[in-house]
Amino acid sequence: MHWHQLRLSITCLLAALAAGTLDGADPRKPDPPLPANILATLRPDHPRVMARPETLGAIRSRVAAGGLPAKIYAEVKRSADRILAERVSAYEIPDGKRLLNVSRRVLDRVRTLALAHWIEGDPRYAERAWKELESAARFPDWNPSHFLDTAEMTHAFALGYDWLYDRWTIDQRRLLREAMVGKGLRPGLKVYESGGGWPRNENNWNQVCNGGLISGALAMADEERDLAERIVRYAVRSVPLAMRHYEPDGAGTEGVTYWGYGSRYNVVLLASLESALGADFGLARTGAFDQSGFYPIYMTGAGRIAFDFADCGRARVSEAQHFWMARQYDIPAYSWYRLEALETGAARGGALDLLWYDDRGRGMDFTTLPLDRHFRGAECAALRGSWDPDAIQVGIQAGNSSNLGGHRHLDLGSFIVDAKGERWIMDSGVEHETYMTHRNKNPRHAYYRVRAEGHNVAVLNPGTGPDQDPRAVARIVRFESTPQQASASVDLTAAYRPHATRAMRTFALPERRRLLVTDELQMAQPADLWWFLHTEAQIALADQGRTATLSRNGKSFTVRLEEPAGAAFTVMDCRPLPTSPNPEPQADNRGRRKLALHWPAIQTVRIRVSMEP
Repeated sequence: MHWHQLRLSITCLLAALAAGTLDGADPRKPDPPLPANILATLRPDHPRVMARPETLGAIRSRVAAGGLPAKIYAEVKRSADRILAERVSAYEIPDGKRLLNVSRRVLDRVRTLALAHWIEGDPRYAERAWKELESAARFPDWNPSHFLDTAEMTHAFALGYDWLYDRWTIDQRRLLREAMVGKGLRPGLKVYESGGGWPRNENNWNQVCNGGLISGALAMADEERDLAERIVRYAVRSVPLAMRHYEPDGAGTEGVTYWGYGSRYNVVLLASLESALGADFGLARTGAFDQSGFYPIYMTGAGRIAFDFADCGRARVSEAQHFWMARQYDIPAYSWYRLEALETGAARGGALDLLWYDDRGRGMDFTTLPLDRHFRGAECAALRGSWDPDAIQVGIQAGNSSNLGGHRHLDLGSFIVDAKGERWIMDSGVEHETYMTHRNKNPRHAYYRVRAEGHNVAVLNPGTGPDQDPRAVARIVRFESTPQQASASVDLTAAYRPHATRAMRTFALPERRRLLVTDELQMAQPADLWWFLHTEAQIALADQGRTATLSRNGKSFTVRLEEPAGAAFTVMDCRPLPTSPNPEPQADNRGRRKLALHWPAIQTVRIRVSMEP
């Protein structure tokens, strides 16, 4: 090839990469192969969204056999009976931005009532589902400006239309289809055709919006074939962006609870393709999605409470999609994880548990799983003393501060520690006001719970701006796991530029009994250095402030300052430093406190702290 031809080819390639494609394909990756007629194998009967006609008989048989499925169904029926007496949902946007709570309520009610009708055959459940759907069908819109609301409502209507298809009259079906088309699918098609927005994102919006829309398209594909074909093709081209984001080890980068949200709709999409078309076009094997079920298993502590970094909620974690993933990928650990939560009462079962039920994990010896895990790419890690629920458990946060945009905090290098069934070193958690920027107009770093000072990290030269670089990437540069101990080292230098020329934090679990945290900091010039640990425990200082005993619920946890000599802990309230922004309102941190170290002017320091129950 002549040079001018090569140059022209490279120019064209770069232009194509920059421009992308109109159908939502990711120009950086090969697309899944799609047939010319993507709906050629559409099932003619109903249900077809996540279920087939034979699914009803399988669920009935499981429930009739007793055991856990019967227990789950009893909970579903109790919920359905409560819904019968509740008021029909109305159009409400209380925060000035989101219809989301209404969409989720309609979805939960319709899904619950439809499954109860499947089992009981009681017309009251279908009639109540109709009232819910009819009301939402007459809403002025499904709030497409916040498209999650539209997507979840579309999914609710897909289930209502498809799962109760035989219950509806021709006029009722028409009303449901018209609502789905006018308020769901066509607004979605407009976003796809724009070439931007959530179809190009890699976060939970991609999964939820694609999953909600594809379920609506498949539900009525025989009646709205052209529109459905376009939606399905766009969604199948778009969702690999989010699924590849789990590479290489399966980690979600928005936190465990957002993994639950996004992966649930990702499974809705995959399961609906399989049940409606008999094929998912290879999507289930995209990226490391098959491994992502391990992410919540490891990134939770005592009682399965999430290591709630960033905007992840401090919630008990367990998801019905673990059943689907156990069957799809033949990974018994996923089934065990959900089974154990349901059987111990740590989680309440629902319709999706009965739909996706899989018990291949029953009797599994989960202690055969590795104790520690480093999720590369997302750069988070978990270390454990053992799988005993009272053992010391550590969650570590690193990665990309701006990854996926809006849900990260300035928390690179932060960590959480559980032991004896208690959370001793905590994350500050979610700041509700960061979801209200359409009203408060404040940057995220204005809020204490988002700032580095609200986390278990060092802060250098605090001021009004971000106290870690919001564009920084921190990698776990060393990770070791042996039967005797575990360790991980995080390079935090980028987070503290320009104040530091070197910042390294190392976590170690020697003999898997205690945690050692070592910070090595080299400042560009003498700096004002703060160092924090947050807790909800009571704190008693001893040894001239070098030992802190944390106590709660009759249990204790010891924090010792081993290096440097001459320094001492103080106890502070969890509030902004005098030099920090302090907008009102923001989250109430009463009942919390923090251990602090402070050097007004220091250039080189090694801080070594041990923690043990």
